[in-house]
Amino acid sequence: MTPLIEARDLVRIYHVRRGLFGHPTPVRAVDGISLAVMAGETLGIVGESGSGKSTLGRMLLGIDAAQEGEVVFDGKAMPAGATPEWRKLRAKMQLVYQDPLAALDRRLTIATQMAEPLEIHRLIPKEHRAARVAELMSAVGLRPDQATRFPHELSGGQRQRVVIARAIASRPKLLVCDEPVSALDVSIQAQIINMLRDLQQQHSIAMVFISHDLKVVRNIADRVAVMYLGRVVEEASSDVIFRSPMHPYTRALVSSVPRPGSPLQGRVILQGEPPNPANRPSGCAFHPRCPLARDLCRTAAPQLKDIGDGRTVACHVTAGDDAQIAA
Repeated sequence: MTPLIEARDLVRIYHVRRGLFGHPTPVRAVDGISLAVMAGETLGIVGESGSGKSTLGRMLLGIDAAQEGEVVFDGKAMPAGATPEWRKLRAKMQLVYQDPLAALDRRLTIATQMAEPLEIHRLIPKEHRAARVAELMSAVGLRPDQATRFPHELSGGQRQRVVIARAIASRPKLLVCDEPVSALDVSIQAQIINMLRDLQQQHSIAMVFISHDLKVVRNIADRVAVMYLGRVVEEASSDVIFRSPMHPYTRALVSSVPRPGSPLQGRVILQGEPPNPANRPSGCAFHPRCPLARDLCRTAAPQLKDIGDGRTVACHVTAGDDAQIAA
């Protein structure tokens, strides 16, 4: 079965200048990532702040260009950004932003903003846009009388519904959701997640769901990719990841997820802070914080290795590359 979207060895490098006269230092925000998402599937991407999750999401949409590697969407290579071919393709893939108030124009009513994708991509005649906007509002749980309101007149949850309605207006095949519920109350988070699930089932939308909240990811994702310092360190189905995490970093993340009615036991506390991306550690980037680190981890960077059960892991110890040392 052909993936809807596939990333192949993506690399994105930024140059950061330290001080006014400092020399630019290269930072590999995304460092050789490959992944695929099938039609109607949800891939969760998790990791600490600064791991490159949002950059990867923007690269999948072609908003940020890759210095190396390529993105294949619907069997065809992603066109260069800002070209007519890329703009036409954007109707099929949309971004749901983290901050809905910043994503919306405060000077325009929400109905006007929902109709923008229809106008930009010339999807339906002007006389039919009002009916499509009404349909979108109903789909995301907004009342008809709210169509003439401005973003500041709505609650945070309602604004996020507007952002989602605008994203699905063009009937996309792919949604990239970048921390879409992180700024919302827990009860509102549940409503938005349930709404995204319903929309996905109704329209067979594939989703890339970026979040640092593993509780949310567990509830919505079919598969999970764990990122650390620009690389994927483990990928598997959601059930497998949360039942039996293998990479030491994944174990630490999963151990922090509270379970209702159960005390938080076996919590793995990582020592130290994430390394400076501009001064990446040698070997495995996680080894300064890893309780299982061996000499090999300090000198050789592990590669993602298929260990069966639909799981890939980048770890010398848990994937078996360090069997003699571990023994």
